[in-house]
Amino acid sequence: MAKVRSVARFILRNSVRASVSAAGFALLAVGVVLVVTPGPGLVVIIAGLAVLATQFTWAERALDTVKARAAAAREAALRRVPGRRYRGPDAGAR
Repeated sequence: MAKVRSVARFILRNSVRASVSAAGFALLAVGVVLVVTPGPGLVVIIAGLAVLATQFTWAERALDTVKARAAAAREAALRRVPGRRYRGPDAGAR
């Protein structure tokens, strides 16, 4: 009986990992397609990395890199908009 339970636990654990991996890679693939076609490609890629980061450390590192670059791009975009003053990230807290 204990052997059956351990096999069932093994199958369940690996099936969850496989389905999370499949969903993450599917989101990444859709994101790559949406980069060249109209759509929110970068957002979908970030979502795919977030799903994969629950299972893989390489995806977690890639997600951290993407988050840092997105924050830098946001700061640069807010500084460059003509006629708009940049008040910092905590300007809405007042």
